[in-house]
Amino acid sequence: MLATDPARRVRAVGDLYRLLLNQGQVFPATAPAALVLACLLDDPRTLSEDRWEPRAGRRPLRAELLNWLASFADIARLDVEDGVGTAQNLAAARTARPILHDRIADFCDADDPLVKEAALAVTALLLSDPALASSAPRYAPAVREVLAVSADSYYRWIARERLAAWGEDVTGLVTAEQERRAALDRAGELAEDPFAGQQEQAIRWLEEQPEDTAAPKRLDRRCEDRTAPIPAAPHEPAPEPPVAVPGSEAGYRGPWRIARQEERAEWTFTPYAGVGPLHFGMTLEEIARVLGEVPAVSSYSRHGEDQQLNYADFTESGIRALFHDGRLGCVAADALTGPQVRLDAAPLTGCTPSHVEDWLVHRTTRPDSLAYSVAGDPVFADLGLAIRSQRAGDIVLTRPLFLLPDWLDLWHALPSEEWNGS
Repeated sequence: MLATDPARRVRAVGDLYRLLLNQGQVFPATAPAALVLACLLDDPRTLSEDRWEPRAGRRPLRAELLNWLASFADIARLDVEDGVGTAQNLAAARTARPILHDRIADFCDADDPLVKEAALAVTALLLSDPALASSAPRYAPAVREVLAVSADSYYRWIARERLAAWGEDVTGLVTAEQERRAALDRAGELAEDPFAGQQEQAIRWLEEQPEDTAAPKRLDRRCEDRTAPIPAAPHEPAPEPPVAVPGSEAGYRGPWRIARQEERAEWTFTPYAGVGPLHFGMTLEEIARVLGEVPAVSSYSRHGEDQQLNYADFTESGIRALFHDGRLGCVAADALTGPQVRLDAAPLTGCTPSHVEDWLVHRTTRPDSLAYSVAGDPVFADLGLAIRSQRAGDIVLTRPLFLLPDWLDLWHALPSEEWNGS
């Protein structure tokens, strides 16, 4: 978190969300990490500014650590039945709340408005702890005066929800939010309608509005957005896990040779963190060092005077590493020779596409998680996973892609060679 290299700090912040609050859950390491982060807040190195995934705009690292702690405090208010973790992990998260409150309270009066807003958001959520509830009247005025009028829609929601829970009148805040949304919707409609006669005025008005820096819904832990895993309907039994297609017979070396199971490396993946020995954010050199292999093909594109790495093929390992700004953002496992990547012990590489899709659709944790690319490839946002198809003679096998959020729009994210070569 305090590395000198800005890229390492940004990657560390992303890992906080992907590893310790993945899919809105708390894990054994989550509460201890929250306590450590709270101790880092007054370190001068947290004043460094950058753009932190997944929020818009620049802000100090201190503000973004507080944002993570707000997400942590938001989840800690829920129950095990809401799918946020085991009873033991949730109890540890709740036990940490009074300690976090003591560490964060001073930042509620910070000179930096971004730090002040984030600290108030954490504090308001921490006051859900019965042991801290008596402090609510002390913070209510600042929550109303600062959070309730913030440009960040998540902060505004926290203000309305917490003030209402404390017995305060939020009618005016609710009305103001409804009017804000209606104005934005109306201006958006006019801006997209060249025949409305008010298009230019609407565009100018929209450009003047402050940018909403709230995190996307996947990290926005609002009660109305939380959903538990969807059980299968009684009349629709869970599909059998997919089975890898048997490999070609020993010694066969034709153009469509399929590696046998014992020839494939065994990998697992952590959504939005990495797959096998690879972690998102790695450079080409780091990947080559971990795999012990020089890429057989590297593709670059020119942007002005700069060259930008698009992808690199590691044929011995059977993977394609795809990059953005020189950092790993997507890994494609070759259907014929790539590693066998497993999810809940079920194979994802070299299987019948429809079997993998059916199985993943059944186990997805959010109703809005599934989307399809223009080529009909299923993309699962909650897993950071897409299942593409790759030809092997007369059969078609799965070519799984493991992705960061910015890569979920496959049509715009993937290079043309990925569409044409598989």
